[in-house]
Amino acid sequence: MSALPPGLARRIDRLARRAHAFHRFAHHPLCGAYSGEVIQIGRRMRLCLGCSLATAGALLGAAAGLVSPASLELAGLSLATLIASGALALSRRRLPKILTRALPMAGASACLVLGTRERSLAALALSTVAVAVVSLAIALYRRRGPDRAPCSSCPERTLPKACSGLRPIARRERAFQRLSARWISHGLRAYPGPGQREPESEFH
Repeated sequence: MSALPPGLARRIDRLARRAHAFHRFAHHPLCGAYSGEVIQIGRRMRLCLGCSLATAGALLGAAAGLVSPASLELAGLSLATLIASGALALSRRRLPKILTRALPMAGASACLVLGTRERSLAALALSTVAVAVVSLAIALYRRRGPDRAPCSSCPERTLPKACSGLRPIARRERAFQRLSARWISHGLRAYPGPGQREPESEFH
């Protein structure tokens, strides 16, 4: 159980989330070598390209399943699309993520929606297979681990400190540690009261 006052513990949790919000969903180093793997929004926010495309594919597939005529043929075609594109996603070939992320999720969500609308035993079987294929693909992808090919040839890989891709993250973490340590050492008097914001300068 935390020895911190509940109000202080909640404030530190919020500070941690805010300190790392800019890269929480980037899932890649923030250097030029990985610039093609992330989407930058505004001055700071980054999103993972692969995850963004997978989400967009799932939403588009669900929408297509809702507006298309419910049929086993379309559900089967969606499942075939999922299996084919999922096999591409698990290969070691570097292919456009629209093929390896958006297309599999579009096929999966379309199959699920069409299977639900069809309401038959065969449709249920197709939907079950779609869920099993996605679950297996995710498990195999996690077992394979991230692709760090750009890091293997990076001249910064032997640096004793954080590389340029991780330096902004490390800088924010140090600032968070400094400010939270100050709050903890001085107790409730050290952090802003309700409605007050922590100074942005603490994170630079």
